[in-house]
Amino acid sequence: MKKDFSPTLLDFGPIQIYLARHFGFCYGVENAIDIAFRTIEENPDKRIFLLSEMIHNPQVNADLQQRGVQFLQDTYGKQLVNFDSLTRDDVVIIPAFGTTLDIEKKLNQIGIPTEKYNTTCPFVEKVWNRSEQIAAKNYTVVVHGKPTHEETRATFSHAASHTPTVVVNNMKEAIELSKYITGEKAANGFYEEFKGRYSDRFDPQKDLQRIGVVNQTTMLASDTQAIADFLKQVMIQQYQLNNDSIGERFADTRDTLCYATNDNQTAVYGLLDQPADLAIVVGGYNSSNTSHLVELCEEKLPTYFISSEEKIISPDEIRHCDFHNKKEITTTSFLPKKEPLKILLTSGASCPDALVEGVIVKLTSFFPVKKTTEEMTEAFI
Repeated sequence: MKKDFSPTLLDFGPIQIYLARHFGFCYGVENAIDIAFRTIEENPDKRIFLLSEMIHNPQVNADLQQRGVQFLQDTYGKQLVNFDSLTRDDVVIIPAFGTTLDIEKKLNQIGIPTEKYNTTCPFVEKVWNRSEQIAAKNYTVVVHGKPTHEETRATFSHAASHTPTVVVNNMKEAIELSKYITGEKAANGFYEEFKGRYSDRFDPQKDLQRIGVVNQTTMLASDTQAIADFLKQVMIQQYQLNNDSIGERFADTRDTLCYATNDNQTAVYGLLDQPADLAIVVGGYNSSNTSHLVELCEEKLPTYFISSEEKIISPDEIRHCDFHNKKEITTTSFLPKKEPLKILLTSGASCPDALVEGVIVKLTSFFPVKKTTEEMTEAFI
């Protein structure tokens, strides 16, 4: 059945809020949080560590820290607690992003079983498994992802253990990579241009003859597909391939696109079909999937990326993230003085629903609304 991606209208009278059909926690995040809190309950007398942030949401991570959980690394892989201080009696939780084989090995050597408290998202593992499958057929893996993101580092590690692997961040980099496929660029330039993003002994002349594209699951699905389609065409032209022979040079990996990320993004397209005055996106400022939802909204109307309702100071002031420049800024007079005021609202896959509800409550508190949030909620139950 065709999915319905049209938003839900919360009509409070002077303010109308269009809520995306799909938003917030995906299965992988819900599963990771459930395992983490259950682990805390089951191990009251043990030190509990998280390899890095459970998910990219400050409220969830703060809650875990308040319960005594310590982070071993920050989101960029910087060590916060030395592995040498760990013992086999400690508990280490692997976050939803997964981790590298090197880190798994270090923990296992200490005597810590990484599989026992592993919250790696099943869809991330699906990407790893698909990478292994195409590696067995002698394809090189091209990972579309942010090079410093935990998930990309983990996917790169797993793919590189089986086959030559390289990471591209966007279409611009994919275009530059294609020039090594066609010979437009000399092979020796590859090592500087993609420094730190290719596997050991990578040979661009040999290893780019057969490729498959997989993704960091929180990237824009449309961007990953566009990169794959572009590189596919490059291979077709370079090797004079037809539909029957394309598989000789290019692996079909469309099944690695995460359904939850794709649904959230498609729901934003449905949201943007509605005429509105502004959009608000809720989520952690370092959340990749959330920033992509912001990008989509920014293309059409004023968009404010906030981490919670606390960032909405008043009807005339909002603190929000300018993720392009990685800083929080203040905007005044962000709510147009009109009725009905129409606002589009969504959140990232690592954002608790309670935060979205908090934003709705805060926004409606500025207006003489016809119904309370509780009454509106009951109408949809």
